[in-house]
Amino acid sequence: MQRIGHRAPWLIAGALAAAIPALWMRGFTVDDALIAVRYARHLAAGTGWRFNISGPSTDGVTPLPWPLILVPLARADALVVLGRAQTLGFAVWTIAAGALGLAVGGTPGAPVWARAGALCTMALSLPLAAHAVSGMETPIATALATAAALLASRPRLAAICAGLAASLRPEMVAWACVLAFGLAIAKRRDDVAGALLGTTVAAAPFVACAMLRLASWGRPAPLSLLAKPSDLSHGLAYAGAACLVTIAPILVLAPLALRRVPEALVIVAAFLAHGAAVVAAGGDWMPFARLMVPVVPTLVWAFVLASTRAHPAATAARLALAMSVAVFLLSRYGWSNGTRARDVGSDRAALIATARPWLKPLRRIAALDVGWVGAATEGDVMDLAGLTDPEIAVLPGGHTSKRVDAMRLVTRGADGLLLYAPEGLPRGGLEQWRTIAWRRAVEARLGSDDVIGDRFVPAAWLPLGQSGGGYVLLRVP
Repeated sequence: MQRIGHRAPWLIAGALAAAIPALWMRGFTVDDALIAVRYARHLAAGTGWRFNISGPSTDGVTPLPWPLILVPLARADALVVLGRAQTLGFAVWTIAAGALGLAVGGTPGAPVWARAGALCTMALSLPLAAHAVSGMETPIATALATAAALLASRPRLAAICAGLAASLRPEMVAWACVLAFGLAIAKRRDDVAGALLGTTVAAAPFVACAMLRLASWGRPAPLSLLAKPSDLSHGLAYAGAACLVTIAPILVLAPLALRRVPEALVIVAAFLAHGAAVVAAGGDWMPFARLMVPVVPTLVWAFVLASTRAHPAATAARLALAMSVAVFLLSRYGWSNGTRARDVGSDRAALIATARPWLKPLRRIAALDVGWVGAATEGDVMDLAGLTDPEIAVLPGGHTSKRVDAMRLVTRGADGLLLYAPEGLPRGGLEQWRTIAWRRAVEARLGSDDVIGDRFVPAAWLPLGQSGGGYVLLRVP
């Protein structure tokens, strides 16, 4: 207790390094957060694992355990549940960051300035702050990954935490296995059997989720894998940009020092495995490098460990480079991006409030962004991206370019259609909706289709924020 009391300032510093930037980003969220909320609300209401109450059970949430975690919080309006999920993520990540700060403060041989700089660098990672309050599973996965790295002296427990992180983010399974195997070998080089057991433990939650998916929906992979086919070129660009904007990878560009600290080397090797998995998955379409965020704090810890055996000048150079890049990104892009991102939640809430009376009479609404739509109505939502709809997920194209034709909407009984117009309405107003230049392929295809033009009429313009963009609501008269 005395030792912890002596390091209490470091615990507080770690918690503040997480809490302060996350509170600044507290208005940020993403549309997919509301997809999981809709599933959780239906589970809490007893209607089962389904996106549409009247539809079949579908695998529309990639982090399979996440709706179950939300169920105790889900007996409320969708936006209330989202707020609770954001609070949960913030609290869990802040606690984990406090534990990281405690460990950083108790690292013998690490210069005090390196320890303090590591926590400052973590605080400057805008993606980490944004996804701590997004309402997604990301901060829970981040906390579990951080715990796994901190438990290097207890490889079995580390393997459990790593495996649980991979159950929430399937692309982390390679990271979890490499970390579990490496930490076991780092502790005892001749214990190959123990390392293999640890790897099995780390992989078990991922395998369990795959088997549950296979038994429930006939495929072991998440539905999103079909809806968004992988693209290596996009994955490489995504991973490269993510390594830069999350800042922490710069801290561990220290091959010589890492060789002297096995635990740090294992953490970095696991990060490289994770990067390869992200590339293979084709990256992500969400802002702020979401797929890379969960491993960022583990690299901060690896930097502190490596600093115990690295030349102080080299440690200082890496820290200075990382902080310089962070300050540059924040000054050039971060403050403006962060300010806009902080308005996402309030803009989405206003959109939902505006849309509810328009969507309430409709039985089935077709849309590409189904998260907010599912929060605005309990009617059926036809997912044009295929993230919650197996029939559309298997169609050719990416998640914004699925080959959905107008007759599919007609045969499935859609009486409403939402199309996003980022530039706003033409000068002629809503009646000129057919002259809008739609940016996303599936909306451009439907918006120019004569079947849609003949069958649907414009009903409302639903503005999104102050940018001038918004959604055109078409309905069957």
